[in-house]
Amino acid sequence: MPASDIPIPQDPADALAAVVALRRLADQLEDAAVERAMREGWSWPQVAEALGVTRQAVHRKHAKRLVAAGVTLRRRSP
Repeated sequence: MPASDIPIPQDPADALAAVVALRRLADQLEDAAVERAMREGWSWPQVAEALGVTRQAVHRKHAKRLVAAGVTLRRRSP
């Protein structure tokens, strides 16, 4: 869908509130998807590639939360 086809609220406050809501939803979806992938044995590089970011970026963003959630994280082989 081209950006010009996306309905944008006329009121800037409504449009910006929609942006905030979408960002929150995207963050929640990413958190859930990363957690599921890691629980299913994906590696950091696999998750990073799927998200289009570096391994370091995905690790920095999600590692603490995953450990707190009880996810066993894979270690890199020496």
